Amino acid sequence: MQYVDVMIVGGGPAGISAAIWCKRLGIDHLLLEKKNELGGQLAKIQNEIIDYPGLYAENGQAMQMVLTKHAAKLNCNCKLNATVLKIDEAQKTVTFEQDGKLEVIHFRYLVLASGAGQRRLEVPGEREMLQRGEDYSATTDGQLFKNKTAAVVGGGDRAFEGAILLADAGVNVFLIHRTQSFKARSEFITLANQKSNIKILTDTKVTAINGDHRVTSITLVKDDGESSCLMVDAVFVRIGIKRNYELVEGKVAIDPQGLIVTDQTGKTSNSSIFAVGDVCTDSPLSSIAASVGQGATAAKFLASLLV
Repeated sequence: MQYVDVMIVGGGPAGISAAIWCKRLGIDHLLLEKKNELGGQLAKIQNEIIDYPGLYAENGQAMQMVLTKHAAKLNCNCKLNATVLKIDEAQKTVTFEQDGKLEVIHFRYLVLASGAGQRRLEVPGEREMLQRGEDYSATTDGQLFKNKTAAVVGGGDRAFEGAILLADAGVNVFLIHRTQSFKARSEFITLANQKSNIKILTDTKVTAINGDHRVTSITLVKDDGESSCLMVDAVFVRIGIKRNYELVEGKVAIDPQGLIVTDQTGKTSNSSIFAVGDVCTDSPLSSIAASVGQGATAAKFLASLLV
């Protein structure tokens, strides 16, 4: 069986940072990333990144390139296309699949940097919509739906900001939320209400996304049970994120909000498992800079334990 001092699961900014610092501090490490490239969610960020100190990037892909080049230049130990199947906290092993082959590696410490993903509606037709590639960005794809109709589902900042961007691109927007209270900032709510091509539907749930070859409509149900069909050309689901903690569920403490509980070094309730990045950070406090800092902190603390 192979052995490694620090196993890092996840190749987003937090995982890359942890690997870079492990390399710098001379820690025997291995980063596992299930995709064929490092960067995590950076590849999906279409807007400018203006809040990472010292580095302006036109979009997430540009920042992804900088971070991955840094890791490559240092020759960090990474395995791509490596899907982690199981973490055995008692035996301190990770089982993963790469290129159709199963491998098991023993670790002394594990850093979980698995991030978070878009929360889904989990309604009929949603999976088919995504499989067809209809997972659009309000920032870059708004022009595709000029003079057409789109539904934005959610009540937070991303939902309102997306609705506003689409409206500014000439799209007729229905903003649909399951309650009458919104988590979005007041300035977003005020601006959305000022747009004549944004209609806000509250106390309403989307129960199905319809269309065989493309989205054609959605099924809505009001709180009073009234059902209706709304003709739309696209659906933008913006109902928050879900942390990817499944690999350690039942192995470490997770709070009611779905965040892995950590101390200031990233250590979880299991002294051999650390967590960094979005998997343990509340959304209002989440940022690329925060994730990178957490990855560095965990690696530096682990260096003190491995002396």
